[in-house]
Amino acid sequence: MSEGKVRLSLSIQYGATAAELPRWRLRGWAESALNAGAATLEEPPQAAELTLRLVDADEGRALNHGYRERDYATNVLTFEYGIDPQGTLHGDIVLCLPVLQREAAEQGKPLRQHAAHLVVHGVLHALGYDHLDEEEAAQMEALETRILARLRVPDPYRERDIE
Repeated sequence: MSEGKVRLSLSIQYGATAAELPRWRLRGWAESALNAGAATLEEPPQAAELTLRLVDADEGRALNHGYRERDYATNVLTFEYGIDPQGTLHGDIVLCLPVLQREAAEQGKPLRQHAAHLVVHGVLHALGYDHLDEEEAAQMEALETRILARLRVPDPYRERDIE
């Protein structure tokens, strides 16, 4: 396990814009997720080169259809390319802004909180975390919750227990 910071090279692309999601805020969330997620790995990356792109519904749908054969826009897509021989992690994270806005409204939370959660979620996927089974999902959700708490974002999974 690593205690050090992972050097982050982050490209942020706006195919859709939201005043609440400036570059500095997105970068902060990504750095927090990267360092907390890497700290729990046996062989963490030394550096990360990530692209974070905010897209509209048309681009989100096209990407989800083209890569996952699902004909709808989803909230977040992560393309994980692994760690190269120099120890640099590579990945792309796509956030579909209209889906995030709709989900935030449906869940009664600010867009900023929902976006923080999905940036953290996407970065953890880029690090290799997944939620394909219950054990993986529980571990990933617990890590997300700890990272979000440090960012002063409420636990996005807590509401599920109330229902």
